[in-house]
Amino acid sequence: MNDKEFFFRLTPDLIINAIEKLGLDPTGHWLQLNSLENRVFSIALYDATHIVVKFYRPGRWTREQINEEHNFLFQLEEAEIPVCAPMSFNGSSLHSIENIYYTVWKRTGGRAVDEFTDDHLKSLGRLLGRIHQIGESEVSKSRVVFDSNTYVHKPLEFLEAGSFLPDNCLSEYKKSALNIADLYNEFASDIPMHRIHGDCHPGNLLYDKDQFFFLDFDDFVTGPAVQDFWMLFQDMGESSYRKREVFLEGYTVFRDFKHEWIKLSEILRGMRFIHYAAWIAKRWEDPAFPLAFPHFGSQGYWEQETSDLRKQVLLIEEELGFTEKVQKVEKLTNKDFFWDM
Repeated sequence: MNDKEFFFRLTPDLIINAIEKLGLDPTGHWLQLNSLENRVFSIALYDATHIVVKFYRPGRWTREQINEEHNFLFQLEEAEIPVCAPMSFNGSSLHSIENIYYTVWKRTGGRAVDEFTDDHLKSLGRLLGRIHQIGESEVSKSRVVFDSNTYVHKPLEFLEAGSFLPDNCLSEYKKSALNIADLYNEFASDIPMHRIHGDCHPGNLLYDKDQFFFLDFDDFVTGPAVQDFWMLFQDMGESSYRKREVFLEGYTVFRDFKHEWIKLSEILRGMRFIHYAAWIAKRWEDPAFPLAFPHFGSQGYWEQETSDLRKQVLLIEEELGFTEKVQKVEKLTNKDFFWDM
């Protein structure tokens, strides 16, 4: 059995053995949590506490890259920023079983927030300002750099090489994707890049005792600050603009932010469309993915994706003042923003 097959077939015995290997005493009660990218489980211990163990998808990150994620979290925790940092055993936070890396975390309580109040937005702004303050204090040595190559060109090449797109969609889809890549290169050229969360959508936030906790830095990259903003504002109407301004009131308490950098928001949204489709395609051999995305790969799926991407280009050009006003894209839901469900 190769590493991927082992990962796909993680059994309760293997999970419990991995926990016992660290000197912990699990009761045998476990619950698989919602995650597609990794395999994540809540485990009960005999001391009446619970832990969360995450098994990393094999081949995605190197040991060095995962350790950078953990070190970033330790830095944030030391600065008293509410994040979920991994637990260490025998001086290490990263372990392996059958060549699969895994990490143990304390279980964090809290709830998802359906609608952000102004107080929520200001609080999130201040916290992300502090996260980015720590993020720019050190240069990442091994993590991915957010750019048009990693988030448009490479995903597009994968989709094209694998013949995922039908012939009647390929040309239009590719044209829109390359247009978005060019727009990113033009408008991001002078924007600072530093360590960021990378996947900061509402599903990666918990609210408890009047404060937010930031979860899941698995996608942390070197990128522009606004990549951690736009997913918090899911609709694209006037209410979203107002929320963003309230958020920035809090953010700029700790960091300067040039308002013109907001121009990247819709470009980043378009880049995510392409990256997300390739993310599903790359993991299609994982039995969990056909179950989660039964419509993926169909003619209707790609026609809708091609149409959405074309509309997104028009929306970007409108936002940048290149075209007259076009009809807004429909409001999106949390599920449209999840990479790691």
